[in-house]
Amino acid sequence: MKIPAHLRHFFQIWFLLLVSSLLRAQSAEPIHFRVKLASDLGNEVRSGRLLIFLSSSTKPEKELRPAFGLEAHSVWITAREVHDVHPGAGVNVYGNEVAYPAPLATAPVGDYQVMALLDISHHYAYASDSSGDPRSDVILLKQLNPAHAGSIEMTLNQINPEKPAAPLTAGELLDFESSALSAFWGRPIHMRGAVVLPPDYEKSGKRYPTVYWTHGFGGTLNAITQLIAPRYANLMAKGELPPMIYVLLDESCPGGTHEFADSVNNGPWGKALTTELIPYLEQKYRMQARPSGRLLTGHSSGGWAALWLQVRYPKIFGGAWPTSPDPSDFRSFTGPDLRSTPLANFYHDAQDKPWPLVRMDGQEVMSLEDYAKQENVLGSYGGQMASFEWVFSPRGKDGRPEALFDRETGVIDPEVAKAWEKYDIAEIIRQHAKTLGPLLQGKIHLTVGTEDTFHLDAPAHLLDETLKQLGIEAEITFLPGKTHFDLYRDGLLKQIASEMEQTAEGKP
Repeated sequence: MKIPAHLRHFFQIWFLLLVSSLLRAQSAEPIHFRVKLASDLGNEVRSGRLLIFLSSSTKPEKELRPAFGLEAHSVWITAREVHDVHPGAGVNVYGNEVAYPAPLATAPVGDYQVMALLDISHHYAYASDSSGDPRSDVILLKQLNPAHAGSIEMTLNQINPEKPAAPLTAGELLDFESSALSAFWGRPIHMRGAVVLPPDYEKSGKRYPTVYWTHGFGGTLNAITQLIAPRYANLMAKGELPPMIYVLLDESCPGGTHEFADSVNNGPWGKALTTELIPYLEQKYRMQARPSGRLLTGHSSGGWAALWLQVRYPKIFGGAWPTSPDPSDFRSFTGPDLRSTPLANFYHDAQDKPWPLVRMDGQEVMSLEDYAKQENVLGSYGGQMASFEWVFSPRGKDGRPEALFDRETGVIDPEVAKAWEKYDIAEIIRQHAKTLGPLLQGKIHLTVGTEDTFHLDAPAHLLDETLKQLGIEAEITFLPGKTHFDLYRDGLLKQIASEMEQTAEGKP
């Protein structure tokens, strides 16, 4: 059958357009981004870390975030530092930027959602909080082929407003300017938190034991004032906790958490606490100004801080109740042995098996390598691994902490690992057993779950062995089946408070 001329012309044009489209798709550059700062966000020139999230999740999202555990690879991330972006101007982010889990151009073909965010204050790696940061809409990209997607246009057109600090509903705000820290930084540095007094404080006239508490990684002053302080106040008011003064300390800082350790990077936080803040508080409040009246507790990084302060200042504090502390023996630093010869790789064991970092329901769901590489894209400071370096590492020539390990290969720097030894709590106890042993007798009460999410039961076992070998009386409790996040569900808080009260009263 003969095709009419006008139809032949139509099919010829259609075929040419189809071939042209296919050729363009095949020849298009790998995915990259043009991110514009909307003019209607104001006249401010902005700098920060520009993050691009590319998610394979099919669930429509209002905001994209990094994924965790088994879902970690479902969100591809790339980033670059940008400077002085003017309203209306754009920034290019290409495929050679740092990326997780791999360059975005290598992502498989499929449906994706994409979003850009400008982390102005470089706090995203610490809190994954976008408040106050310009970000784009979440854009749906159907049947995206990242290898040939070419340029993706996005606009930073909205800002989640920062939540103003709500008034403290229980206790008193703590805001103390430290001379030691201010001298270190060359500007005023404040130690902040909240002080929760017993319900009968005003009329009793008594002096009370004082509990020094601090939070884990990701904690904030706002969480202290809005969640932690009311909890302790309510439990004391109900008679479920003994009457004590709770000093709830904020240990967050630009580098992550300073953990109240004197550091060449963060400054003398331990010195500031023990020589400035505690004397100030003991003058202001009716505290039992003796070791048995100064008690320490905290969870995770806060647990490490509590344990560190007890070992570093054994004559000042009368007991520490750390829970699930960060590694207390660096022979198992969430897996790798930082004391081995030759040094272990931070990512793989001697059999080249990845070190697992996160376990859930008895299953390993995220490797240490995945965790560290994802964090490195989010920001080279403020994240958990970077936070350890801000506390433990020497200062580099660039003024920043030296990296313990290469973020690409996991190779550990032996000189940095050696420098970390002075923060290895178990090693400090071993080296100074003759002097520390008598001062620590009966003062360490550590609790961790046997299924700790971050494998923090392993270093606790090593610490337990050290204490037993040295004849130092301590309570190291491993709660069967408990993880990092459910340790307190069966009355642990009340048990710790009761033991603290007995210590303050001089009871064994």
